[in-house]
Order: sequence, then C-alpha cells, then structure tokens
Amino acid sequence: MEATDLEKIISDLFESWSNEKVETILPLAPSGSKRIYYRVQGKTKVAIGSYNTIPVENEAFVYFSKHFKAKGLPVPEIYSEDLSQNIYLQEDLGFTTLYSFLLNKEERFPPHLKELYKKVVEQLAEIQIKGHEGLDYSYCFPSQRFDKQSILWDLQSFKYYFLRFNEISFDDIKLEKDFGTLAEYLLEADHDFFMFRDFQTRNIMIRDGKPFFIDYQGGRKGALQYDLASLLFQAKANIPEEDRIELLEHYMEAASKLISFDKKQFVKYYYAFVLIRCLQVFGTYGYRGIYERKKHFLESIPFAIKNLKWLKAYAEFEFDTKELFKVFDKIIDLDQYSIATDSKEDSLLTVDVKSFSYKKGIPKDKSGHGGGFVFDCRFLHNPGRYEPYKALTGRDESVINFLKQHSKMPEFLNDVFHIVDKSIENYIERSFTNLSFHFGCTGGRHRSVFAADTLAEYIKNKYGVKVRLQHRERGWAAEEL
Repeated sequence: MEATDLEKIISDLFESWSNEKVETILPLAPSGSKRIYYRVQGKTKVAIGSYNTIPVENEAFVYFSKHFKAKGLPVPEIYSEDLSQNIYLQEDLGFTTLYSFLLNKEERFPPHLKELYKKVVEQLAEIQIKGHEGLDYSYCFPSQRFDKQSILWDLQSFKYYFLRFNEISFDDIKLEKDFGTLAEYLLEADHDFFMFRDFQTRNIMIRDGKPFFIDYQGGRKGALQYDLASLLFQAKANIPEEDRIELLEHYMEAASKLISFDKKQFVKYYYAFVLIRCLQVFGTYGYRGIYERKKHFLESIPFAIKNLKWLKAYAEFEFDTKELFKVFDKIIDLDQYSIATDSKEDSLLTVDVKSFSYKKGIPKDKSGHGGGFVFDCRFLHNPGRYEPYKALTGRDESVINFLKQHSKMPEFLNDVFHIVDKSIENYIERSFTNLSFHFGCTGGRHRSVFAADTLAEYIKNKYGVKVRLQHRERGWAAEEL
C-alpha cells in the first residue's frame, strides 16, 4: 500500500475514534518486523496507528492486549481497530525503551538500571501467570504452544543461518540427534503459562519510571524460564553475572507470590532455556546480520558468543549433547567478526563521504586520484514531495523514519555496505591514502544527507579510519569523524 493511502485510512480511523481532525501524522522508526507505525495527533488526543499485512498477527495482538488490559497488566490500550484493513490504534507509550537506558548508562550496570530491571521482572511474572488465566490460545500464531516443532525450528535456523553461513563443520546426524535431546529436555519443564517469546529491551517501554510491554503478538503457551532467559541474556545488554543472578532470584521471589513455586526445579531448567534462546538469536543474527548485512545484528554476534562461552564454562546441564558442544567450541573460536571490533586507526586511509544535488553536478575530487564511488539516490521514495518534510533534512527524526519505513533506503544501503567493505579492506591492505563515496539526490537535502551520514558512521564504527563528512548543498561545516 502506498504511504499516502495508508496515512489516509489511519487518519480516518483516528478521526472516527477521537472526534478530532488529524493535525500531524508522522511515521515512527521501524522495528525488526515489517509492521508500520505512525504517531497520530489531533488537538488533544494522540495515538499510535499500526499497520501490518499479516491479519493473524493483528488479531492476536488486539485480543492479547484487551485480555491483558482487563487484568490490569502493563500493556497499551487498544482504542479502535479496522482489522479488515489491517489497522488499529493503540495507546502512545512514549519514546523511551529499556534499550535506550542501556545505551545511556555511564557505568556497566548502574544501581538505577538494576532497580528498573527488577520492576520489569516483577511485571513479567504477572503477565506470564495472570495473563495466562482465561487466555484463548487459539489466537496464537504460528503455534499455540512452544512445542517440540517450535524448538526444532529455532535449532534449524541456528544450523542453517549461523553454522552454515560461517562454514562451521559438524556431523549432521549427530547434531540432529542432539537437537532432539535438547528439545525433549526443555519440554519436561512446566509450560502452562503465557510465553512472550521475544522478551527483550526493545519491546519494553518505560513511562514515568514504570515498564510497559509491547510486541507480544508472537506469544504462546510455554515455560516461564524462556522469557526471563531472553531478557537477562540479551546479547548487547551485557549484564554482569552477579546482577543476572540477583535478578533471577528477584524474579523467582515475585513468581512465588503468584503460584506455588519450586525454585530448585525452576533453576534446573533455566539454563537450558538460556541455551535455546542463545541458539535462536544466533539464527536471527546470522540471517539479519550475515545475510542481510544489518549493522545492529552483526554487532550483537560477539556478545552472543560471550554468552555462549559463559554457558559452556559455568552452566551445568543434565543432558548429553556432545556434538552440539563441539560446535560451541568452534563458534567460540571464530575470528571473522574481528573487523567489526578491531580499529584500523593506524591505517593511512582517509575516506571522504559527501552528499550533493544533481542539479549542481557531481562534486569534484581534490585528492588527485580522479574520484571514487557515486551513488544515485533519486530512485528512492522522496520525503521532500510531502509538505511536512519539505523544510526538514535527512538529519531530522521524522525524515529518517520516513526513509527507513517508506522507501527502499535500508536495502539500498545494505548493498552499498557490501561494496564499501570490499573496497576499504582492500585499500587498507594496500596502504592507499584516499577513497571517496558520494550520494546524490534531486536537492541534496533528504535522501543523500541521510545516506551519507549513515555510511560515514558505519565506516567509522567498523574500521576506525579517518572519515571526512560533507553535505555540499546544506552549507554545514565539514565534519571529521
């Protein structure tokens, strides 16, 4: 659906619900899914307009939200829905996620962050246990429970998207047998609870110091341990082990106030669920990072390996999976992600990244090397065609969200990254001194600015070389990163 058509049907739903005219409707930053979100504002009311082309996910989210809200659980209220058009309006919980607290912390895991995590695990126990009561699991998609097939799907993803992509050798028959052994062990745990499935910091909003949960449309019946493992062993959260243990104890204490609870039995299976969650995210990181070249997922792999290394060294397992543990040793020994973390600051290379308008021509190269790569952004959907964005630039949040959500910019930049990686690595190896990348669009204001900024940050973070960034048509001072 075209962006203008989508904005119209969401605006109509908002006006029908609020009895107010829409004053602003702006796209929000995309999540890991293909769902599209808008913040819609009238004179006094605001809502998040949501669009998703998978009807069963919409039905699940709306039903779960209403069920949880009726029980007083911390989820967004559903204001209105038109599921025949795949849209609904939900409560605006603000901009702040728990993940943003991880990015802003001044020390590794400060006391205020631990206290916030304690509130989160308390509410997790509530939604898993109270949310389960009376829940109609027929709304779940693709499966009503975290059963053997679901576990094996995760393990196959790990095998094909991470092991195969990294050319890690293994005995296929023995590994498949180990997968079955692990699955059977996990299913011994009590699994009559609501399992969030993707319980991580990006799906936890913080408003007025309190946590709220979103994106649980993939939930199903399952074991308590899985969601806690997802939270405490989220790769880039990098929570210190002593704090993980304290939060585990705090969660068990909270759960014991709601149901009869055997802590020893819980812990018996807990680290096995940490293991399956780690393997599941390896599969995701392999597909979204190695295959799709998405930066966030690639950067998470070293942290996921760190978690696996800790599990292998300290966790005790009651099942015998020799081939799987041989594979773990090979993962821990991987070195192909070193470029993502090793700085090349001693390199002689300087990379120039520029944005420009084709109306004024391609920038001239002053290095004496005859120029470099020129990428044409004019085929991408142009936010400058719409009145709310005309006076803005590619550095404004609403324009950034537009380009990420309503254009092919993410796919385009992933292709650019493939070219950039090969060029920079070759130039560093050969001790070359100059390389340039130029991005052009019609006015040099929106698409080219965002593309140049993104590439400059990517190069600096990945290679540590000197980067000079210039937006020719904006009149801004050149930046050295």
